[in-house]
Amino acid sequence: MEIEFNELNPTKDDFIRLHQTTGWNAKGLYTYDQLYTAICNSWYSISIYHNKYLIGYGRIISDGIYQTLICDVMVHPEYQKQGIGKKVMNALLKKCDEEGIKWVQLFCAKGKQEFYQKLGFNSRDFEAPGMSLFL
Repeated sequence: MEIEFNELNPTKDDFIRLHQTTGWNAKGLYTYDQLYTAICNSWYSISIYHNKYLIGYGRIISDGIYQTLICDVMVHPEYQKQGIGKKVMNALLKKCDEEGIKWVQLFCAKGKQEFYQKLGFNSRDFEAPGMSLFL
């Protein structure tokens, strides 16, 4: 399968089409305008296309020095289990390495921990710092 990598954000329509396959935002907390604005404000993103069709996406939120968070990694269901997610992650991690970032945090979907563990990520220790607040 021939794929194309692009460091530019996908079009809004392409992003919406891919995002809708994830089941995320099921409660409608954000509009697609808001979600698209969010990805456009990322420090770095990677889009993967097959035949000009967006099949994979991921992004990094960072200050470019030490606070780095990978999030919104998505692969279209028809292309899962074909190495696309690994290609997205490798591109994101390569960017971190090129910039000298030494600590990468990850926000992943429920049930996907094993995929990220294969890439070297570890679950946060129970005693580790970090908390969440949902408003």
